[in-house]
Amino acid sequence: MAVRLDEIDRKILVELQEDASQSLDEIARKVNSSKTPVWNRIRKLREAGVIGRQTVILDPESLGLEACFFVLIRTSEHEADWQKKFLKALRERPEVLEAHRLAGDIDYILKVRVANARAYDKFYQALISEVRIYNVTALLSMEEIKATTILPIPEETPVQNA
Repeated sequence: MAVRLDEIDRKILVELQEDASQSLDEIARKVNSSKTPVWNRIRKLREAGVIGRQTVILDPESLGLEACFFVLIRTSEHEADWQKKFLKALRERPEVLEAHRLAGDIDYILKVRVANARAYDKFYQALISEVRIYNVTALLSMEEIKATTILPIPEETPVQNA
């Protein structure tokens, strides 16, 4: 459900996405407001679910996680029990940064971060030992051209009724 945002809400969200560690005073100054109204807006945006958890972004290569694979999965299994087992296996694997169910020829795509090809093979062997998968294609990212967590904030946010 979309939430109606005004110009100040959008500015606050831009600031938080750029650097959530900024003080309320810094954000208030940048959006031309004062501390208390900014704090109240942030609280309301959290309550509305616009702002989720706050975290830090780590550099994977500095942690030795130099290989990024996109894993395309096709399955012939579509029963609820298989899906439950598959989703559980994905959620338990810290190497899986993202998982998406797709429309089209590929059923799922995973973004997997590991140290190297040997670590990917270990991940792959563990996954296929837990769930039956019809076909897996792993694509090694040669270069990350763009990666961001910053969402574009529309000028006009439609209001939807629940």
